[in-house]
Amino acid sequence: MDVHFYNVDINWKSGRTGEMTSPELTTAVEIATPPQFPNGVEGIWSPEHLFTAAVASCLMTTFVAIAENSKLEFTDFQCGSKGKLEQVEGKFLMTEVILEPKVTIANEADREKAERVLQKSEVNCLISNSVNSKITMIPNIVVG
Repeated sequence: MDVHFYNVDINWKSGRTGEMTSPELTTAVEIATPPQFPNGVEGIWSPEHLFTAAVASCLMTTFVAIAENSKLEFTDFQCGSKGKLEQVEGKFLMTEVILEPKVTIANEADREKAERVLQKSEVNCLISNSVNSKITMIPNIVVG
């Protein structure tokens, strides 16, 4: 695979808010300091949310690709996630991301395959592999 670059531009608006855009995308995202910090803003995506979302969304896209290649038939994929922010040795760090993927399969016979695909997805998620945070996955496979 060739080297790829992903371009993001951040423009400060006022106070603790800004806007994130990319010349490759059509929508902008409002961003802000989270409310847990001084002058933080509620209700707006923060870097901490985006970090957590990057890990969770990468798990989903990796799962979909591996499921397709493995011929796993699934009817739904959802993933709740929690990013843990802590102060360690005087620095704020995202120390852990807890992923709670829920995969719905049509047939009980596919349960083991779905578990293998989820595990393989966790191991091969490029964002998870690129960060120092602990990644914990708590999978849930349901037949529906």
